[in-house]
Amino acid sequence: MKETSMLAFEENPEQVERADLVVGIPSHNNAASITHPTTQAAKGLLDHFGDKNSVVINCDNHSEDGTKEAFLQAPSEVPKIYLSTPPGVVGRGYNLRNLIVKAVELQAQAVIVLEADIESITPQWIKNLGEPISAGFGFVAPLYVRHKYDGAVANGIIYPLTRALYGRRVRQPIGGDFAFAINLAETYLNHPSWNDRVGQFGVDIWMTTLAICQGTPICQSFVGKPKIYQDDRNIVPSGPIFSQVVGTLLNLMIHFQDFWGRVKWSKPTAIYGFGMGEVETPTSLDIAHDELHQVFIQGFTQYKQLWESFLENNIHNKLGEIRELPLAHFSFPSEIWARILYSYSAAYKNEVVERESLLQSLVPLFVGKTLSYVKKTERMSIQQAEEYIENECMIFEEAKPYLLSKW
Repeated sequence: MKETSMLAFEENPEQVERADLVVGIPSHNNAASITHPTTQAAKGLLDHFGDKNSVVINCDNHSEDGTKEAFLQAPSEVPKIYLSTPPGVVGRGYNLRNLIVKAVELQAQAVIVLEADIESITPQWIKNLGEPISAGFGFVAPLYVRHKYDGAVANGIIYPLTRALYGRRVRQPIGGDFAFAINLAETYLNHPSWNDRVGQFGVDIWMTTLAICQGTPICQSFVGKPKIYQDDRNIVPSGPIFSQVVGTLLNLMIHFQDFWGRVKWSKPTAIYGFGMGEVETPTSLDIAHDELHQVFIQGFTQYKQLWESFLENNIHNKLGEIRELPLAHFSFPSEIWARILYSYSAAYKNEVVERESLLQSLVPLFVGKTLSYVKKTERMSIQQAEEYIENECMIFEEAKPYLLSKW
C-alpha cells in the first residue's frame, strides 16, 4: 500500500491549500463527543500557535450518526476539513493514513492527533504536544495522570515489552493523543509492515515503534488534565481490539528483530511539560475481582492444550499452581508473565498455531495478570502504582535473554 490514501470523500469549505500545523481527530460515530476536541483544538491553535497557518481535520469512517455535521458546525476560528474513508472501511489506522496524506498535500510541518471522545482535552494539550516539535523533536508521546487501572493493556503488555525490546521508556506508547513532524510521513506511508491490523487499532503502537526504530528524536509530554473518556471503559479487553494492538506489536518484532536483538537495557525518554504531580484525581474504576478470576480460570478449559503446545513445562506447571490459588490469595508472578509474553512472541513469529487463535488464547492469561496487579496495588497511590509498573519493566529487561533463546 504505497502512498495511497483510503479517501472517498473530502469537504474543505474554506478551500485550505496550505497549512503549517494540522490537528487531526480520527472518528467513527462520534457525533455526541467531537464538538469538544474540535473547539479546544481550535482555541489551542489560536492561543499558542497564532503565528502559523493551521487547520483542524476530522478524518472519519463514513459515520452515519451526524459526526461530519457536528464537526463542521463546531464553533471555530480555525478552518476545518472533513475527510472520510469509503463506506465499509472502518479503522483508526485508515483514518490516520488519510490524515497523513492530506498533511503532506498541505505541506504541513507537524501533525497533532487528538482522540474524538476525550472530555478532558484543553487548549493546553495543543501547546504541550505541538511545542516539542518546534523544538526539534520528531515524535511526541503523551503523558497523562491516569487511574492506576486505566490502560491495562499498555501497563501489562505494551509498555514493558516495547521498553525491553527497543530500549526506550515511552510510558504511553498507545496513548491516542500525540504529535509528529512531517518528515515521518514517508515512513508511515511506505513501511512494509502496514497491514489491516494497523489500519484498525494497531496504528498507535505501530507509529510509536516506527518512530523509535527510525532513530527519530522522541519526547514525552504531560498534557495536563487526567484523561477522561465520555464513555466508561472496561479494563478487560473485548472484541478484536486486543488482537489488533498486541498482534501489531508482535508483528513489528519480526520486522525489527535486528534492531531489538542488539538492545540490552532501556534509557529514559525526555519529558516536556509538568511534573508527575497528582494535582487532579482521575475518575475511579470499579474492578470486579471475581469476574476477572473467572475469565482466567475458564481459559484453562478452552486453551490448556494450545498453551501446552508451546509453553515450557515449568511455565505450564506454574500456571497450574496459580489456577489453584483461591481468589483471596491470587498472585501471578511477574517473572512468569515476562516469560509467557516472550514465549508468545516466538510462537507468533514461528506460527506454531494460527496467529489469531494464539492472540485470543493470551486474553485469559492477561486477565489473570491484571487481576494480580489490581490486588497488589489496591492500597497504593497512583505514584506508588507507577513505581510498581517500573519495577515490572525491569523484570522484563532482565528476562530478555530468555526471549533471545526462544527466538
